[in-house]
Amino acid sequence: MPRPTPAQFAYGSATVVFSTFAMLLLTQTRSGLGVMVIAVAGLALGLLVAVTVPMPGTPRAGRAAAARTNRRTVLVRAARTPAPAAPAAPAATPAHAHAEPVEPRVSQHSLHG
Repeated sequence: MPRPTPAQFAYGSATVVFSTFAMLLLTQTRSGLGVMVIAVAGLALGLLVAVTVPMPGTPRAGRAAAARTNRRTVLVRAARTPAPAAPAAPAATPAHAHAEPVEPRVSQHSLHG
């Protein structure tokens, strides 16, 4: 069984303290039995939080499994996808579409007019 990390200890301890304090304030219990039940509930909640904090080595194994699953999904989708159609031939463009614009000439006769 792997040893708990410092982060697990910190999160679990903080959860025990704060959740127990909050439950005691909200319920305003004064009996010994009520305080004991709340303390046990706080410990259980802290243990749950500490256990669910991810371990340092876990993500690598998770990433490798996810990569295998993703690769398998891609292969299955590729097998189901029909081949793309051949691209259509480009439309013929008129020769004058690429020509430079021509400036209109001004004749000398229109200026003296």
